[in-house]
Amino acid sequence: MYFAREDPTQIELAKPVIYLYPETKTEIEVKLDLDGQLSFTYPKYDNGWRVTAYPDGTLVDGSDGREYSYLFWESDGNPAFDMSCGFVVAGGDTVEFLREKLAFMGLLPKEYNEFIVYWAPMMEANAYNLIAFQGESYTDTARLEVVPAPDSMLRVFMAYKPLDNPVALPEQKLETFERSGFAVIEWGGAVIR
Repeated sequence: MYFAREDPTQIELAKPVIYLYPETKTEIEVKLDLDGQLSFTYPKYDNGWRVTAYPDGTLVDGSDGREYSYLFWESDGNPAFDMSCGFVVAGGDTVEFLREKLAFMGLLPKEYNEFIVYWAPMMEANAYNLIAFQGESYTDTARLEVVPAPDSMLRVFMAYKPLDNPVALPEQKLETFERSGFAVIEWGGAVIR
């Protein structure tokens, strides 16, 4: 089961954020190659981001000299999300579900807490949500290039569809990510209406 909106201007890859955790202070360049158009970035994306990154995740943008916690981007596009397996979660159970699954996949508390604070308010009001964490259906449409190359990279992208009633589908098998060396972590999501 795949879902994509009929109008490609209507789908938004919302709040993908990229954390960079080098082992030592490092100059890093990050580029996105999207099937779609960037709609907002912070700091400003100028044919890529060029930052000085610190082991604690602090970033200093090369163009404005300001400090950032992560690289933020949103885009419009028309990806076909794989919803053939996933999870059907009652709206009121969203926070606990996300905390458990995101921690299992390898997000740190500061990362999964920011994810939850952004997404849970939109999801809790729904009777149910069909939630599927995307793999290649996301990474093949939002390609990420990081120089120098990271030792480990985790890209968590959640697609969800609000439901009035639960539906049956196979449960998605999730894997645990092990951070090593220079780690790049990204999370984001999209709602399918």
